Amino acid sequence: MVAQEDLYRKVFVFRKDPSDAYVVLRAKLEQPLQNFTVCLRSYTDLTRPYSLFSYATKAQDNEILLFKPKPGEYRFYVGGRFVTFRVPQSIAESEHVCASWESATGIVGFWFNGKPWPRKGLQRGYTVGPAPSWHCGTGGDHKPSGDNKAPAFLGGLGWASMRAAYQSLRLPPAVMAWKSLSYEVKGDVVVKPRLREALGP
Repeated sequence: MVAQEDLYRKVFVFRKDPSDAYVVLRAKLEQPLQNFTVCLRSYTDLTRPYSLFSYATKAQDNEILLFKPKPGEYRFYVGGRFVTFRVPQSIAESEHVCASWESATGIVGFWFNGKPWPRKGLQRGYTVGPAPSWHCGTGGDHKPSGDNKAPAFLGGLGWASMRAAYQSLRLPPAVMAWKSLSYEVKGDVVVKPRLREALGP
């Protein structure tokens, strides 16, 4: 069943491990993407590989994929190819991650807990296909090509924003807004307030 609600300061909680649970995000996108930014906040004690966000089309499973193969490392895929960002290792700590890509230059920007990492190049001139399937917290078929099926995320996962001070790009209006998100839950996932809000001031 598709739901639409304001999820500001709320998270999806994936409760079981191992899990095949995920959330399908609903957004109309009929034109190819020339650039994009995705920002997420996650909270987990997992040390195994997992996917946080995927954008798949009929032609390409990994049009966009944010994947964490192990603590201290993120892989960001565009069109089936990826760049790696190494970050401080942390377990059971909240992590805020933003990744951006633009076709004209192939530049990938990456921010970890508000701090920019050195930019890298990936798929210059590539166009991300339209009519996507957007998933978050997914194991499913949305995994790096050639890898074994990655179990789904376990823990709390929420959309996040990027402060303008941390980036030099002017971003277009959001395709998916957390304050009016249309989504469908698959498996054992519940919506809860972020821990900070649940505990009070």
